[in-house]
Amino acid sequence: MRELFLLEPDAEEGGWQERALCAQTDPEAFFPEKGGSTREAKKVCQTCEVRNDCLEAALMNDERFGIWGGLSERERRKLKKRAV
Repeated sequence: MRELFLLEPDAEEGGWQERALCAQTDPEAFFPEKGGSTREAKKVCQTCEVRNDCLEAALMNDERFGIWGGLSERERRKLKKRAV
């Protein structure tokens, strides 16, 4: 299943999503099947200039699937628990 991501109405033209390296690669890598490898997606995230913006958006929107800001859903959950 492929998800669509819409920019917020007040988002600036050409927001961080357009500068994200994942927007230029295979989206399937960022939403692997259960038990599938996240290595390729995380490798792309390592060099992405908007990695922190992506992670922040995923945490704020409670994204439950996929690799966001270089972290899996499980890793984001652990990060949120540590922050509380």
